[in-house]
Amino acid sequence: MASRRRMLLKVIILGDSGVGKTSIMNQFVNRKFSNQYKATIGADFLTKEVQVDDMLFTLQVQIWDTAGQERFQSLGVAFYRGADCCVLVYDVNVMKSFENLNNWREEFLIQANPSDLENFPFVVLGNKIDVDGGSSRMVSEKKAKTWCASKGNIPYFETSAKEGFNVEAAFQCIARNALKDEPEEELYLPETIDRATNRQRSTGCEC
Repeated sequence: MASRRRMLLKVIILGDSGVGKTSIMNQFVNRKFSNQYKATIGADFLTKEVQVDDMLFTLQVQIWDTAGQERFQSLGVAFYRGADCCVLVYDVNVMKSFENLNNWREEFLIQANPSDLENFPFVVLGNKIDVDGGSSRMVSEKKAKTWCASKGNIPYFETSAKEGFNVEAAFQCIARNALKDEPEEELYLPETIDRATNRQRSTGCEC
């Protein structure tokens, strides 16, 4: 039986608008998908207990998306700080969303300013592999893996938020990466954490 620990792991999900960040989060936490699209403006987050090596942890999955709204961009520093892992998401059918991964990665490192820039854990998700049965795909798996290898062998997963494909496996990897260098004393949840954090605080669904 897994032992329970009151430990919080903060995971930030970044990527272009429309790549499926909210849908991936909802599929992981609630096992639900919506075809309705409404861009997330600002921040959105959900929490879920995850089990890693017979230990249960609270994974807080957060999305940051300004959708071009400049008034939100200055809030990024506070949002990124304290993250244990950053997930970069692109749409395999949109080359530009893949090309922008480097910008998202660099922005995160600048804003979050982690203590170890070279070894901070990232995970890359190539989403929407289900679209048109793969016939509209623009970014090959090989191309994505080559980019990940060039950035320090970032773990890479191809996912379908709609069908739930590889989402659970990806978040198991994300949780392990978030855990690997964290001092235990920094992970305990404060007693003031809102008991309602399992409720979605969303401004819309992104699919």
